[in-house]
Amino acid sequence: MRLFFRHWPRIAVTLIPLVFALLHAGGVVRLDVLQRLDDILYDARLRATMPRTLDERIVIVDIDEKSLAEVGRWPWGRDKLAALVQELLEQQKAALLGFDVFFPEPDESSGLKRLLQLARNELRDQPGFSERLAQLQGSLDYDAIFAKSLEKQPVVLGYYFTSDSGGLVSGVLPAPVMQQEALRGRPIRFVSYSGYGSNIEPLAGVAALAGHTNPIVEGDGVVRSIPVIAEYKDKYYESLSLAMFRLLTGLPSVEPGFPQEKFLSRNYQGLESILLKQGNKTMALPVDQRVTTLVPFRGPGGPNGGSFRYVSASDVLAKRVAPGQLKDKILLLGTTAPGLLDLRVTPVGEAYPGVEIHANMISGFLDGKVFVKPDYAVGFEVVILFLSGLTLALALPALSAPKAVATSAGVIAALVGLDFWLYSVYGLVLPLATALVMAFTAFALNMSYGYFVESRSKRELANLFGTYVPPELVDEMVKDPDSYTMKASAKELTVMFCDMRGFTKMSETMEPTQLQALLNSVFSRLTDLIRGNRGTIDKYMGDCVMAFWGAPVETPDHASLAVKTSLEMVLAVRELNVEHRAKGLPEIGIGIGLNTGSMCVGDMGSDIRRSYTVIGDAVNLGSRLEGLSKTYGVDTVVSESTRRLSTDFAWQELDKVRVKGKDQAVAIFCPVAALGRPGKEYAAELKEWGLALKAYRDQDWDACDVHLLNLQRMNAQKYLYRLYAERVASLRVLPFDPEWDGATNFETK
Repeated sequence: MRLFFRHWPRIAVTLIPLVFALLHAGGVVRLDVLQRLDDILYDARLRATMPRTLDERIVIVDIDEKSLAEVGRWPWGRDKLAALVQELLEQQKAALLGFDVFFPEPDESSGLKRLLQLARNELRDQPGFSERLAQLQGSLDYDAIFAKSLEKQPVVLGYYFTSDSGGLVSGVLPAPVMQQEALRGRPIRFVSYSGYGSNIEPLAGVAALAGHTNPIVEGDGVVRSIPVIAEYKDKYYESLSLAMFRLLTGLPSVEPGFPQEKFLSRNYQGLESILLKQGNKTMALPVDQRVTTLVPFRGPGGPNGGSFRYVSASDVLAKRVAPGQLKDKILLLGTTAPGLLDLRVTPVGEAYPGVEIHANMISGFLDGKVFVKPDYAVGFEVVILFLSGLTLALALPALSAPKAVATSAGVIAALVGLDFWLYSVYGLVLPLATALVMAFTAFALNMSYGYFVESRSKRELANLFGTYVPPELVDEMVKDPDSYTMKASAKELTVMFCDMRGFTKMSETMEPTQLQALLNSVFSRLTDLIRGNRGTIDKYMGDCVMAFWGAPVETPDHASLAVKTSLEMVLAVRELNVEHRAKGLPEIGIGIGLNTGSMCVGDMGSDIRRSYTVIGDAVNLGSRLEGLSKTYGVDTVVSESTRRLSTDFAWQELDKVRVKGKDQAVAIFCPVAALGRPGKEYAAELKEWGLALKAYRDQDWDACDVHLLNLQRMNAQKYLYRLYAERVASLRVLPFDPEWDGATNFETK
């Protein structure tokens, strides 16, 4: 929740593409460019997954340029078509023949109609003419000859529907495969037509079945699907491919397949499938909500496409096809000749033979590989958009740029992977473009907002605090710039004052430039240690550096870090002195004071000059403690509050002191080393010191002297023991004071 409130403007910006995507998916705001992109993605996916193999079961009998050159221009006399049918079905023993050509008008190419007119008019007085015509009439009635060749044969004729405003009709439609009553009153949205062009009655009456050849030409002019069942005047007619598949499988009954979900109402406008039935045998062919099916293209089209075998119709008529080559094959008679205008734009070619569309559809039916856009595609798209969009909106604002790129790429890869898996395994074609565009746009907006808005505030924050705090803390701060401010506030912090000893003497003997170089060298070394332990540099005051821990970045272990830094600084000064001795430079010393307490921290100063600093009584005490380091002959003096919070160190209590301006005495300590570092001898020294300090506060001077003598034998260099020996000598002459608390009063700063 805290993350949400911290990044809510960026989250809101990232959600903008999601809102528009959901409006598009729900049909409230339709963006044609997204539909076009979905089509492009579908086409690319189709081309990438096509088997590109030859289907040996289906052969296309092609009315090609060669056939037109040898047999003559189209339409051919139906006596030739009868001969073609006889050769294919009776001689070659093909299993099935479908026609992707139409016969909407009688064939008058034999001249029979004119001869009959002559017999009735000009030559009616010539009985010999009428008798001879009667003998020839059977051989000149090409429609009858063609009809006889189709009779009782496994033949499916083709016809077409139109959407002309005039509703023109020609020929005879076959019987519909479904009546409106079969839909149980449900308003299924079939592809509907207002007219048709079918075959003449003598042919339509003898063919086993007939099917429409209409593809669906989409807005970009590309054919991707066909209406498996089409509507004309509240009656329902099957496609050529479905009719051929039914005749081939012997499943005469066609019924609507309704979804089985119980929560769907009777007014649900969609079918799940088309059911083909024969007795107890049922086969379901999936369809989308318009009862259409995407064409499962096998590969490039045409005789050289490699998906289906092509046989020239002229070769069949001339008996150049060896007997038995087409046995048990499924044949489709169509054309690839450009002049006959049956070339279509499809996802796999811009001049794709229309007859091969039906061949692909039959192949898909036979293989059970039919692709459809399911009726729940909209719901699926909304869910996917919501999940992916919400994931990006909540995750991206909290991530760095590389992680945001990786997360966005992961979401996009998941979307593509899920879509491809559903397509390849279940044959489901689901929307993808909207989700991809939403993800790309959400990422772009998020990154733009981060760069132009948040990065500016982060740069300002880095510029503001960069001189005070170490870079690694600035890196933490810029992750949540709203949580950091220069506004003054009260916090528990640990403050450090570090003073360089011997600076005044050095300034009297060294050149200013030498002194500057020396001071810069020392302060650089000490500053690196402070910043390396998450400290904030407050200021440099001559030969003194002031720092604090716990702000602006919250640091729970601020006291321990300050003590650790003080030990490292003492060691660093010793190493510097080794270098100085080698270079002939004067040695230096430092005194450090540490105190923990409530302080006011923030941007303070005047209108002319301001700084990020700390003030308060706890700060003043820290400054006093630094001054006491010289008095007690130690490098570091730490208050009781700091020692209490720093349990990782061994300590030596120095005294109880009452500094100027304070009535309450405070215990002061010196860090000896990290816990466990002192040896056994030093542990004995600390134990002896504890006894000496107790005797001192009990005013037992004799016992205190004994302990101090022992301590001086243990560590003769320790000034602290000599200091207390001198105090005992001066206090011994005074009478016992029952009110004395053992504290030392300091009246100067």
